[in-house]
Amino acid sequence: MDPIALTQVAAMGVSVLAGAVLVKQVMKETSMMNSGRCPVCNGSGQVKCLCSRWSDGDSGCRTCRGSVRMTCSSCGGTGTGRPISVRIRASRSN
Repeated sequence: MDPIALTQVAAMGVSVLAGAVLVKQVMKETSMMNSGRCPVCNGSGQVKCLCSRWSDGDSGCRTCRGSVRMTCSSCGGTGTGRPISVRIRASRSN
């Protein structure tokens, strides 16, 4: 196989992977909007605390105060998806 054809095949593979990632992200956002629940915490507003990963039997840290649960960083503890604000700047060109 010549180098040009190999490059084209590699580029096509990368574009297919990028498209799949984009479709997965859009589907995740659509399901969050339709259900109204946060997909990370499933609407509870709490997720497992990071201190439980490195625990050796005892658990708890300043973040979770011993409950081994912490506020979901995706929804801010509300349990519902929150929109991301985007500021778009447009300039007029001559």
